[in-house]
Amino acid sequence: MSILLRRLPGPRCSSWRWLRVILPDPHGRTPHLTPRHGARLLAGGGHSHSRRQHTEAAAAAEVDLKRLDGEDDGIVEVLMCRHVARNALGHVFVSQMRELVSTLSSDSAVRVVVFKSLVPGVFCAGADLKERAQMDNSESDLFVHSLRALMTHIASLPMPTIAAVDGVALGGGLELALACDLRCAAYSAQMGLIETTRGLLPGAGGSQRLPRMLGMTLAKELIFTGRRVGGQTALEMGLVNRAVEQNKTGDAAYREALSLAREILPQAPIAVRMAKEAMNRGVEVDISSAMAIERMCYARVIPTRDRQEGMAAFIEKRPPRYIGE
Repeated sequence: MSILLRRLPGPRCSSWRWLRVILPDPHGRTPHLTPRHGARLLAGGGHSHSRRQHTEAAAAAEVDLKRLDGEDDGIVEVLMCRHVARNALGHVFVSQMRELVSTLSSDSAVRVVVFKSLVPGVFCAGADLKERAQMDNSESDLFVHSLRALMTHIASLPMPTIAAVDGVALGGGLELALACDLRCAAYSAQMGLIETTRGLLPGAGGSQRLPRMLGMTLAKELIFTGRRVGGQTALEMGLVNRAVEQNKTGDAAYREALSLAREILPQAPIAVRMAKEAMNRGVEVDISSAMAIERMCYARVIPTRDRQEGMAAFIEKRPPRYIGE
């Protein structure tokens, strides 16, 4: 069996209503759908939130999904739209993001994912400090653990992911961007792991991903000082892949991210996924073990129809038509 999630009619990012359709699975797999629970369950606790709070959490859409079609079929956009709190990482936002990421992780039709904000001037403002102030020490630890797990899940998505940073990406907001494979930013964007200015340290993977990306010395400087950098500086230091001048509509980074996604889209999807796995796993081990990982990933590409198509297209001097098989 397999499950399709079909959004019922209504304005995007204004409701969170889905129709679950169960279809036969030719491989006989049992369908799995991550259930939506209340915020308390996400934090690792019981069910102490009130019925009213649970209903509000289930109804308000702070993260949404958009599948592009036509020539862009295979590109999926994750839309962050918590307007009232500048996409701050609160319980509902994190729960909805986790559910969408779980759905994407098992969708073989998705070739590239773009994370973008619908809130003008903001990618993600980081932690929801108002919510955090209401937590005791144990609750705070559990919530940050769930946030760290979310970033790990995003980093583990099998297809390439791109963060389109058109505005502020601070603290956990930058950690979300760091969890993506690639980043595009507007020159006017502001990025930084500012946790030390709030008496904290990066707790959703930033203290580990930033040194791996920029090197230990530069990462320490940025984290120790809580410094914010713009898009041009981020490009020069290797924090982002591309940086562009902001446009009148405030979505220049998104347009650049979409352009990058369109460059990835025509490539053989299984080969791209295996290349990502080889790099992500190989960089964490010694070179000998990394070579073994590369061999394993390569072996999974050899029997694919896409490999045969690539060879045939080269011989016949035509563009390949990859189907992901």
